[in-house]
Amino acid sequence: MKTIAAISTPMGHGGIGIVRISGDKSLEIISKVFNPKNEGELKPYTIKFGNIVDEQGIYIDQVLVSYFKAPKTYTGEDICEINCHGGLIVTKQILELVLRNGAELAKPGEFTERAFLNGKIDLTQAEAVMDLINSKSAKEKSVSLKQLEGYLGKKIKEIKDEIIDLLVDIEANIDYPEYDVPEIQKEKVVNVLNDAIYKIEKLEKTFESGKILKEGVNTAIVGKPNVGKSSLLNALLRENRAIVTEVAGTTRDTIEEYVTIKGIPLKLIDTAGIRETTDIVENIGIEKSKNAIEESELVLLLLDASSGLCEEDNELLRLIKSKKHIVLINKIDMQSKINFNDINDENIIEISVKNDVGLDKLEDKIEEIFAVNTLETDDNIMITNVRHQTLILNAKKELKNAIDSVNNDIPLDMLSIDISNAIQNLGEITGEAVSEDVIKGIFAKFCLGK
Repeated sequence: MKTIAAISTPMGHGGIGIVRISGDKSLEIISKVFNPKNEGELKPYTIKFGNIVDEQGIYIDQVLVSYFKAPKTYTGEDICEINCHGGLIVTKQILELVLRNGAELAKPGEFTERAFLNGKIDLTQAEAVMDLINSKSAKEKSVSLKQLEGYLGKKIKEIKDEIIDLLVDIEANIDYPEYDVPEIQKEKVVNVLNDAIYKIEKLEKTFESGKILKEGVNTAIVGKPNVGKSSLLNALLRENRAIVTEVAGTTRDTIEEYVTIKGIPLKLIDTAGIRETTDIVENIGIEKSKNAIEESELVLLLLDASSGLCEEDNELLRLIKSKKHIVLINKIDMQSKINFNDINDENIIEISVKNDVGLDKLEDKIEEIFAVNTLETDDNIMITNVRHQTLILNAKKELKNAIDSVNNDIPLDMLSIDISNAIQNLGEITGEAVSEDVIKGIFAKFCLGK
């Protein structure tokens, strides 16, 4: 397999840059470009200080070079890492030098792909690498670390192995009827399958919270013009992201920003104020606002306490009725003209964005609605990946089909087909039974150098 190299640190100004090399020729390439200050060969699991020089002996940078010998490495291959000074020019020059001396540029995620192909990690751990890098909250980071440590893969393997043991017994009865093989009982088959389904469903139930942690909650901030939507966005972000003026209709388009509240990542969408208008541009923004409500997982509806309810407010209350929502009565520092009985909603919070009143109650209510921090799971295992959820649902369906077959006295050989399909689906989660196209698709989403 070819030796690959890439820059493993973000491009730009920084204290340190790392150029990573993996493959059989790693040490050979390093010996061509690295002059250590102290004589002697670079030994495994050590770091040497020296200079990187090009083919003409021109000095490029002072560096630290580390060497890790296969198979006890991240990729399972020989790895050398050059720790140089950060910056666009230095790291790029060193990478180009390494490529000229026998390495090939790594594809996105190719180091982690090799770790998977060489049996250092399973596919759930490989996917957890990118989840960890992209974590938007401490809770998501914690869940990603658990997956990186292999907890999810072990749980899937545990379920799969129990089903495999059952399949072995079934196929023994099918293939060797002439031998004294104990006949497998219908009750045992159903019990094993139901136990597997129970464990799968426990994982399945974590997906809604896991998806929230990974992707964030699409949260639309809606209301009529000048009700304080942009001010609320700025308050939650704790920065002046949106333009705030006394002029109605300032926001002409949706503004999207991420914020983490009580460990829950929110994708905040500040929308254009909804009202009747002849302004063509503003009307486009209003249509986007209505689409944002439709596609959101949480709606924060702002009402103006100082002006009372109007037809636009009542229309918005109707639009959000079937969505998870919080009604915010803003501007309570002014005389209120809103009668709560006219709203008839249990999720009402009085706030004053201007005076920072009630925002703590809003944060508490968001935590209450989604409650991801109180979710109890085995070993804190949580499904965050749509691919995993789909395969888990497929496996459960096959196991339920198998139970139906048992109850309908279908022959054992037909039963084994459903059970084998369930095992196949679970194996695809960990990568034990997965197509090359799926593998390529997963690692194509990785960043270079990882």
